[in-house]
Amino acid sequence: MQFYLSIDDTDNLDSPGSGQLAEILAAKLQQEGLVSHSSNISRHQLFVDAAIPYTSHNSSMCFSATATDNRLGDIIEFSSQYLQKASAAGSDPGLCVAVADSLLNGEALTEFGLKAKKTVLSKQEAYFLASKTGIHLSEHGGTGDGIIGALAGIGLRMQGNDGRFRGWLNLGECGDIVMTQSLCAHPWVDAVVDENGRPLAENTPVFLADSRIKTVFWDHRQVIPVTATAGDTGPAWTTLTKSEVKRF
Repeated sequence: MQFYLSIDDTDNLDSPGSGQLAEILAAKLQQEGLVSHSSNISRHQLFVDAAIPYTSHNSSMCFSATATDNRLGDIIEFSSQYLQKASAAGSDPGLCVAVADSLLNGEALTEFGLKAKKTVLSKQEAYFLASKTGIHLSEHGGTGDGIIGALAGIGLRMQGNDGRFRGWLNLGECGDIVMTQSLCAHPWVDAVVDENGRPLAENTPVFLADSRIKTVFWDHRQVIPVTATAGDTGPAWTTLTKSEVKRF
């Protein structure tokens, strides 16, 4: 059984971030034998507004996993207890879990996720959609407002064209020129794509704008985004800087 799990608003300014908690949770689920595999964690940027309490970025974390022996109830219980214990004081954690099957209304969830990037949504709206789509949604402290972002995270992950993956890849030094086939040799890189999401040919040289490279979620794949370079000399493509990749 494949499922999505998303969390939001688990931290404060002095605690480990929600991304770290999601990574630990994914590892613990495997250690407990509740899942046989989990994906890399994607971070989804949501609407930033004075009406929305958030720690630093207002983003949710999501991963997909394969449940062992269809133990979804045990997975939800374990994850709920983990958030209850691990979330920081003053946070408003939320948990969302959805089975990835033909019955899941991905269109409605994606619509909610896209709205959460543009406007303020309420817990009532989140609970209504969770009830309508039959997915798990629960609060684990504080106001519980994190359920809004947790639900949005699953919708955006399902959409397949939003978010950047947690962590950085070291694939060379800043200023190096690396061929796309070498970049794609990394197990976490499915493709190198241009601004329109088109994959570059495998023998294309790419200039590394930074020694650390961020991958993003595009067309349901983990990819390295690049941009066309100005000028007539050197490689025609360059990776994005840390600030540039934030648009994902």
